[in-house]
Amino acid sequence: MPDAPTAVSPLQSLPLAYAPAQRSLPELLMRQAERHAGRCLFVAGNTRWSYADALAVARRWAARLRAAGVAPGDRVALQCSNRPEFLQILLGCAWAGAVCVPINTASRGAQLRHMLDNSGATLFVTEPDGRDALRVIEADAGQALAGLRGLWLIDAEPDGDARARAFPRAESEPAELAEAAPVRPGDDLVILYTSGTTGLSKGVRCPHAQFFWWGVHTAELLGLGDGEILLTTLPLFHTNAMNAFFQALLTGSTLVVEPRFSASGFWPALVEHRASVTYVLGAMVPILLSRPAGAQDRAHRVRIALAPGVPRQFHARFQERFGFTLLDGYGSTETNFVIGAMAGEQRPGTMGRVRPGFDARVVDDADNPLPDGTPGELVLRAQEPFAFANGYFAMDDRTVESWRNLWFHTGDRVLRDADGYFHFIDRLKDAIRRRGENVSSYEVEQVLLSHPAVAVAAVFPVRSELAEDEVMAALVARDGERIDPVELVGFCAQRMAYFAVPRYIDVVEALPATENGKIQKFKLRERGVGAATWDRERAGVVLRRPGAGAAR
Repeated sequence: MPDAPTAVSPLQSLPLAYAPAQRSLPELLMRQAERHAGRCLFVAGNTRWSYADALAVARRWAARLRAAGVAPGDRVALQCSNRPEFLQILLGCAWAGAVCVPINTASRGAQLRHMLDNSGATLFVTEPDGRDALRVIEADAGQALAGLRGLWLIDAEPDGDARARAFPRAESEPAELAEAAPVRPGDDLVILYTSGTTGLSKGVRCPHAQFFWWGVHTAELLGLGDGEILLTTLPLFHTNAMNAFFQALLTGSTLVVEPRFSASGFWPALVEHRASVTYVLGAMVPILLSRPAGAQDRAHRVRIALAPGVPRQFHARFQERFGFTLLDGYGSTETNFVIGAMAGEQRPGTMGRVRPGFDARVVDDADNPLPDGTPGELVLRAQEPFAFANGYFAMDDRTVESWRNLWFHTGDRVLRDADGYFHFIDRLKDAIRRRGENVSSYEVEQVLLSHPAVAVAAVFPVRSELAEDEVMAALVARDGERIDPVELVGFCAQRMAYFAVPRYIDVVEALPATENGKIQKFKLRERGVGAATWDRERAGVVLRRPGAGAAR
């Protein structure tokens, strides 16, 4: 492990150390490998990479991708759990000038097909569950995915698919180290699919410089010093964990990646790795607080955790019991860490203040600014080039809609108080947030409507007893048909991510609608869970989560 961190120092000068043209991942890898060659950068299971190792990984895997026919600008889809192979592909793509397309390991059915189709991926790197899901969607369509030329299988051997090969072993050819492609900070590093709110999932084009600024702002708010140990249990295919890698890279720190979040394993992992910083989401906090108190509650060295979306009532309880601060804030896949406050300045229950380098407004539905204390939509703008996403891949109309009037429209209803602190109220868009995952009501509805017994479906959020939302569906049966909730859940589990499968189901005769037939979901949300609502958890129906490969 690296030496103990030095005294925490302000990081305002960090951007000045990198000229605008140097804010790409290849440039960061080269610079930091020169400064911290033997220092540990990445740990996952038995795998440990120094800064020099990470640079070699990028160069070696870029060579393997090029040998497989991946050219600059090509998209490489990656459906992989928290393991070294994820970063091998991400770093290799960055070095080769290709674009990595991380996909949630739970994605299935029409959602997975859309991501592969929309991104135009030429290579799909996946584990056995992903290979099986690909078989299903191609069988349902009666044809192979257009443009998908290669399939690399992690922990699996090819079995009849002409596109398939086993994931290259570390010692396999080619062994040469590729030269970096001429990557610019504004070039896309990854395409991250964020759940659609009224339509299909949108592929967010995240440039290299956007992640540079994610790392800069998050490191400053966390007060990262030189050589800290950061530990995440969050999935690498989300912005949060990828951001943690950039925080480590920029500050000479170590990132430890655990396979997944486990309430029982969380504290032992922090203790084992001597972590000083960690990362939690809103729903994880009440889960950890609900466990019996134990010696490991205070046996760790953690001083702070990035904890977006944690309800106000949990902050003091968590800090009193576990001894470290929860840092709230606001950002999205399309934007950056735009709103936040240093630990000593934050006010639990608020998002914080707008960060230097960004502009934020609260506006009405005509984009007119509203006075402090008046709720409206949050719109955002970056002052630095490429600190925000480049738009949505192959969805120019959605890009124009979201960035209208040159401001990014978040779809979140907030208010700003007289001190400049922003308060989150609710979401304007029809989205659901369940235990750290975004769920598209539209995509869930499409699966429900494909069931032969369902005539009309409306999916909406209801509050969870933990935090965030649970997924609820109100359904109308086809004439002469009966909807069996248990059978319907099994149908859904084969066709969507496990976290999107409705927990609550109401079978009703009709849904509230406007004069022109549009379903009034606000009435369904207000009605919520009733006495006649079927509850999957109360019924004891357990969903199978996709298997996760162990870190090596």
